[in-house]
Amino acid sequence: MPHDTPLISTIVGGLVLAFIFGAFAHRLRMPPLVGYLIAGVLVGPHTPGYVADQSLAPELAEIGVILLMFGVGLHFSLKDLLSVRGIAVPGAIAQIAFATLLGWGLGAFMGWPTGGSLVFGLALSVASTVVLLKALQERRLVETERGRIAVGWLIVEDLAMVLALVLIPAAASIGGEGHAPVEPLSAGLNRLFGLDLGIGGMIAMTLVKVALFVALMLVFGRKLIPWTMHRIAHTGSRELFRLGVLAIALGVAFGAAKLFGVSLALGAFFAGMVLAESELSHRAAQESLPLRDAFAVLFFVSVGMLFDPNILIDKPLPILATIFIIVIGKSVAALLIVLAFKKPLGTALTISASLGQIGEFSFILAALGVELGLLPGEGRDLILAGAIISIILNPLLFFLCDRMRPFFEGAKREDVVADPAAADAIAAQEETPPEDDEVHPTALSGHAILVGYGRVGSIVGQNLKSSATPFLVIEDSDKRIGELKAQGVETLMGNAVMRETLDLANLAGARSIAIAIPNAFEACRITEQARSVNPSILIVARAHSDAEVDELKHYGADTVIMGEREIALGMVDRLAQVHHESVPYEDGHGPDTIMPADEPPPQRE
Repeated sequence: MPHDTPLISTIVGGLVLAFIFGAFAHRLRMPPLVGYLIAGVLVGPHTPGYVADQSLAPELAEIGVILLMFGVGLHFSLKDLLSVRGIAVPGAIAQIAFATLLGWGLGAFMGWPTGGSLVFGLALSVASTVVLLKALQERRLVETERGRIAVGWLIVEDLAMVLALVLIPAAASIGGEGHAPVEPLSAGLNRLFGLDLGIGGMIAMTLVKVALFVALMLVFGRKLIPWTMHRIAHTGSRELFRLGVLAIALGVAFGAAKLFGVSLALGAFFAGMVLAESELSHRAAQESLPLRDAFAVLFFVSVGMLFDPNILIDKPLPILATIFIIVIGKSVAALLIVLAFKKPLGTALTISASLGQIGEFSFILAALGVELGLLPGEGRDLILAGAIISIILNPLLFFLCDRMRPFFEGAKREDVVADPAAADAIAAQEETPPEDDEVHPTALSGHAILVGYGRVGSIVGQNLKSSATPFLVIEDSDKRIGELKAQGVETLMGNAVMRETLDLANLAGARSIAIAIPNAFEACRITEQARSVNPSILIVARAHSDAEVDELKHYGADTVIMGEREIALGMVDRLAQVHHESVPYEDGHGPDTIMPADEPPPQRE
């Protein structure tokens, strides 16, 4: 067996160290991604010991970006994208321009050429896809209005960077500041027709290619991709279905990059978005989730590999200035832009926190700038340091925004006393309904709490409603929340794993809680918290295996339903009716009987 296996050693080294340091960071109540970044620094070339392959790690990380954007596309419809274009397009453009101007000013102050300073500013203006989406997913905000605006903003930034990657080499060649390779399609036009596109032609060509790709995906992709997945699903092979999901995500992304010059992330996003119109989209998201998480971890490891800790000692002031532009400058600009569009303060703070970091496009721009001779090596090091530190600080930025929001709202109310003329405007705002993703404590007591309103939860909820039992639903899907509100059902938007969400549901005053979500890890955490807060509460949960039943029982569940067993019992009962036979139940439980967790599961021959 050959010992020279850089691909295997890079994956193993990156994932093992990421697991160790990620678990350690979680133990210290820090985001696991901090541990992933530290793992990358340790396997990078700037620290002693094992050094991972620096050419393979970024490519592996790119797969994570592709799968992540594909997953976002699966939960993001064209209607959602168009609904936020009014703020995402002008907002992203204004924020990019402001951040680029700040970066250009810092570069000029350090004596860099104009082209290098502009590349530096552009690199500081675009947020990381992985970090932004991870932050929104952890807070269950992807399907809310805030999440839609943030993702739409991100798409506009990606399109702007695609255009920049085409224009920078052209501008460098025309301006004489560097040497740039000729874009293949332009070279072909020159040979065939003797055309010299110039910078204006390059802009037009880029826009045409992006528009052509979007048109093909919306016209043909919307029919071809769902049809293909349905045909695969009809084969009954889960293996082929999973392979088909990955083939579509990676194939469309790669084809979009090679044929149309569109970023891999953007291509994967559109592939997911057209598949989202199929009823198989939920299953496709589940099948791609494990690889999506694994390769997203490799992205953070690859970022850490690029970081040279010595720059913290050699260039402290330039690093502070760079971090100020990324974390403060961009965030404040985004906050003011969103508020200028008359959006709620909560939305503005979420958007500003989401954009207060940089990532993968910044690295691409930095590498391109150095390759073309526009950006000095010092600029690339500052971009890398700014990315690492801003990613680490991003969770803190979210925390500060959450803490600042009550202060700003309180100050706003105090201004009414000082300025009576503003009282009517404030009162009018208070009369308007809150934004969909705002959460408020319930006034219910002695009620039932239903966690999750999917296929199982909806049946439970309908029965609670028909029996006039007071209850509320905790759900993280914006679409389901809207449907429940239309039915007059009280809802809480959020993740029931978070103690704050359970407190808003008045867990201490509830009589029962039904945990209808299929995720056993989250169900166990909810069960544990419910039992600790309210020892007398009735806890009913669902499971998919005997091991999950035992685990939920261990954490305090009173009743656990294993869906597969109940289905089997129902099928046996129906077959017995058809064949005029009476099949006794050894344990005395019928197919519709709810089994308490402290009773053994029925064993059937």
